[in-house]
Amino acid sequence: MIYINGDYVSEKDAVVSIFDRGFLMADAVYEVTAVLDGKMVGFDGHWARLQRSLGELHLACPLTRTELLAIHRELIARNNLTHGGVYVQITRGNPGDRDYIIADMAPTIVLFTQDSPDPINDSDADKGWRVMTAPDLRWRRRDIKSVQLLYPSLVKTEAARQGFDDAWLIEDGAITEGTSNNAYIIKDGVIITRELSHDILHGVTRANLLAYAAERQMKVEIRPFTLTEAKDADEAFVTSASAYVMPVVSIDGHAIGDGKPGSHALNLRKIFIEESIKAAL
Repeated sequence: MIYINGDYVSEKDAVVSIFDRGFLMADAVYEVTAVLDGKMVGFDGHWARLQRSLGELHLACPLTRTELLAIHRELIARNNLTHGGVYVQITRGNPGDRDYIIADMAPTIVLFTQDSPDPINDSDADKGWRVMTAPDLRWRRRDIKSVQLLYPSLVKTEAARQGFDDAWLIEDGAITEGTSNNAYIIKDGVIITRELSHDILHGVTRANLLAYAAERQMKVEIRPFTLTEAKDADEAFVTSASAYVMPVVSIDGHAIGDGKPGSHALNLRKIFIEESIKAAL
């Protein structure tokens, strides 16, 4: 079941106009809230980021927090979702004609769910991800969670074609992030990750994980890191709403540490899942 503009309809009956600016111009933003054991992880963080993304595009949110939360819960129930995510996409709407000039119009809002494996028993975490690198050729407002996902999609597809699990993107000699996740390395017990800016997505999972790390007096350095530093790191990992905390075991075929998921990364994953379950809505 899908939610679209106030109605719950079957997947086959969910329709958006071909003149919608989300389709014609990628004039839209989205969020995905993870679901663990039928409950939502970090909803308020995703709500706040959705508000921020909409604000950067001068788009008003058509729903209140209470309304959006209720729709999330209804979709989880209607689709019997145990583990996975709830996606919300808000476009500027249908102007009735194709035009570069933005005019007032009613936004389009769509929500749907997607299943995923049980994260506690995720085999990917046991073996870790192998990533390749690629130049970061995305637009320069990556802090806006827009639907402009063509370049990340192309790179992720190429990574899969070459036998990798994902790609880390490089700009001005430093790693920005993965195709759909924030990137980290660990050296001598210190977690290193890039500062927030227009260059990376302000990850909700990232914010929660760093808070959990700080509560446990783990050392964190917020700064860019190079590919050379990454290859010389003791451990590496990524975070996202869908992967939670995922160890990275190699970059461009170069093993990180001993080439196995690191103990710090696995511990952070365990902490994140445990704390997320406690705080889930």
